[in-house]
Amino acid sequence: MSEIRETIFSSPPEQSKVPAPKKLSEKEQKDYDYVLNYLLNLKALPVAEKNSKTEPLSETEKAWLSKECIFRYLRASKWDVKNAIKRLEETLVWRRTFGVDPNSSLPADLVEVENETGKEVILGYDIDCRPCLYLKPGKQNTKSSHRQVQHLVFMLERVIDLMVPGQDSLCLLIDFKNGSKLPSLGVGREVLNILQNHYPERLGRSLLVNIPRLGWLFLKLINPFIDPMTKEKLIFQEPCKEYVPPVQLDKEFGGSCEFKYNHKVYWPDMCKTALSRHEAYFKKYQELGGGIGLSEYEIREQIL
Repeated sequence: MSEIRETIFSSPPEQSKVPAPKKLSEKEQKDYDYVLNYLLNLKALPVAEKNSKTEPLSETEKAWLSKECIFRYLRASKWDVKNAIKRLEETLVWRRTFGVDPNSSLPADLVEVENETGKEVILGYDIDCRPCLYLKPGKQNTKSSHRQVQHLVFMLERVIDLMVPGQDSLCLLIDFKNGSKLPSLGVGREVLNILQNHYPERLGRSLLVNIPRLGWLFLKLINPFIDPMTKEKLIFQEPCKEYVPPVQLDKEFGGSCEFKYNHKVYWPDMCKTALSRHEAYFKKYQELGGGIGLSEYEIREQIL
């Protein structure tokens, strides 16, 4: 019997490799330069979605506006620079309104109760070095609420903290076992809206398994709200070990990793590891001079 694991993996297995970056065309580089120049001259934005008061960008917001972030929004906007700028501004205001800072507006203890059953777990990396986020709705332990959405956003932010140089997307694994505990359609739509509008191009692939009849019905109901780019990344009922090395794949998903969720062990370990990376990232960002347009990849290369 293999050893039981109760903590996260801090790095990908040897067989996982980051794909080579795609070379930019001359037009794509010009589009990037246009958006970057606009952001460098951006004076202020509303402090909330329903508030006309404006404030300049904070250092944290400038750090978020990395080179790769701008490219993600350009790709999601099909290289329409005006649309990319609009979406970037909308996300900045959303982040101010929703609150994503683990040191103030979205601390770990605010959402900890949501994860007591291990319904969301960050564990391992896929074959392309994407960190894996597992969603297990069958382990739902709370009623539908805004805090459930905050919990998912908190976990998304921690997955991002755990990304390696050269990789800026994640692998999502969803186990629909015990489909009677699926989220409400309202919560499902809100989460989908957040993922598609405020975390564009962050989803590398999504593996959906053990889908019961009720699960297919839920997917059918939410399908009209899924954009085409997201649909391309959904993989239904295929062996997960084809996409995630078995050594880091939860045994419940067909891997060889004997993972057991022990909240008292897993939660503090995950938070400590991810948040220490979060702090190291921002510290290195400042050491490199700060500002908009720094490369996430270069920062991570110097802290890992």
